[in-house]
Amino acid sequence: MSYTALRIGLIGAGENTRRRHIPGLRALPGVELVAVCNRRLESTLRVAREYGIPRTYEHWEDLVEATDLDAVVIGTWPHLHCPITLAALELGKHVLTEARMAMNAAEAHRMLAASKQRPHLVTQVVPSPFGLRGHEVMKELLRTGYIGEPREMHVFGMTDQLSDPATPLSWRQDATLSGYNMLTLGILHETVLRWVAPVVRVLAQVHAFIPTRIDPASGVRRAVGTPDSVQVLTIHADGMRGVYQFSGVTPFGPGTGVVLYGREGAICYDMNADRILAGRLQRGRLAHQMHEIAIPPERERQWTVEADFVAAIREGTPIELTDFATGVEYMEFTEAVALSAQMGVAVDLPLRLGSVREEVTAPTE
Repeated sequence: MSYTALRIGLIGAGENTRRRHIPGLRALPGVELVAVCNRRLESTLRVAREYGIPRTYEHWEDLVEATDLDAVVIGTWPHLHCPITLAALELGKHVLTEARMAMNAAEAHRMLAASKQRPHLVTQVVPSPFGLRGHEVMKELLRTGYIGEPREMHVFGMTDQLSDPATPLSWRQDATLSGYNMLTLGILHETVLRWVAPVVRVLAQVHAFIPTRIDPASGVRRAVGTPDSVQVLTIHADGMRGVYQFSGVTPFGPGTGVVLYGREGAICYDMNADRILAGRLQRGRLAHQMHEIAIPPERERQWTVEADFVAAIREGTPIELTDFATGVEYMEFTEAVALSAQMGVAVDLPLRLGSVREEVTAPTE
């Protein structure tokens, strides 16, 4: 099948863009990567040479204004996702933006509103890869009532990646670049949103056990802007209760996963091993142990983000993973966690628009 050429520009060419987006887009017929703008001119030129991209830009604004581009892929840090998205949509370009969607819920709402004003343009947030392989099996287990009435959920991401005080400050701990996003809170919440009822209330506490780190750009020790330890209690629309626990300072931590408990049993998605374990009550009693639920090859969900984006542009295929409305939902959750930790009170969701805060003051304690 022949296609009209789809011309795409890249803004930000970090690891995920180079590892996933560039190969994924180049594998599609009729897709041309024609322009790139990275954070520094030297890296822009290096990426252009390595991947044969013919045009380079020093400023993202100039790339967005190029009249021969159909779409942009935003691979920058979160602080630029909103302004680039708004500019690209205003100039009639489709947008695929890297996660996290934005710095805060207010930005996410502006992005969603702009996309609704231009429904002929495709907008997509790069989805969480966690749980992707077994997504269809998880949905089927829950749809058919494997665990019965949902009661509790435990979501955890516990590592030691930030345990060493000598580990330099990264953009993920710089609130001016990452906003309210903290650890893997948002990306794992996006995953569980695919399987469970929405959160209606959160109560949170956060802390930075290592409050300062060396900024590699300046060599100066700076206060970190986001926490390295996060605990959240949630209430969901169907009455289920949740416990979210995240840390970057836990040696021998359990890793990353989600456990759903119901009246009839439990399901565990082990994100590290990418497998599903489950168990059901037998005549009201516990079985001896949980067992692995097979994920048949024909039901495995693969990484098709770039193909999904292009198919939505060419064929009008709806975006499932992840549309801007879902992005707003997880950004509201992330901000509610931050606000709850700051104020020491429970915060209800969805956030009231008047309470959505424009400033970026992600708490560290």
